[in-house]
Amino acid sequence: MTARASLIVGSDGKSRCSWVGLDEEYTRYHDEEWGVPLLGDQKVFEKISLEGFQAGLSWITILRKRPAFREVFHDFDIERVAAMTDEDVERLLQDARIIRHRGKITAAIGNARTTLALGESLADLVWSFAPTGTLRPRPVAWTDVPAVTPESTELSKTLRKRGYRFVGPTTMYALMQSAGIVDDHFEGCWRAE
Repeated sequence: MTARASLIVGSDGKSRCSWVGLDEEYTRYHDEEWGVPLLGDQKVFEKISLEGFQAGLSWITILRKRPAFREVFHDFDIERVAAMTDEDVERLLQDARIIRHRGKITAAIGNARTTLALGESLADLVWSFAPTGTLRPRPVAWTDVPAVTPESTELSKTLRKRGYRFVGPTTMYALMQSAGIVDDHFEGCWRAE
């Protein structure tokens, strides 16, 4: 496998992290959302849920289905998702607009219930695993960016002990990147400035 360059120059002349490629939705997501600090329990719950649905798939698949996910999961309102029933699960399994995976659907509902029983802020808990003193990745290949870190491993262990599902260390590192807990925009990317 050949290493992919760390940066790509878009049609607008801006250098971006190369995972964006030429896809317009990826470009918008990179420019407006990826790495922007995400605060609040509902927003963090949505991101955990979507990252769980992404496991084994590409993120662009989730981005394209995100409007439907938001619709069927009540904009990820934690109380409303926690109140979803077996009938809701069966209905969602028939909805081709989302990822129809029973385990992931029931995990999102179960994770909402776990969040309600948490006894603390989900966002604060997740952010408590932010690494200290990390450096921005230098222009190297994306294959050099870790998929798992000690912090994502500990976050995963903590969430699993509390009852969360589909929160493995790789999934949690993707969450940390997308939610701005770590900033993995490469040096030279316009968003890194």
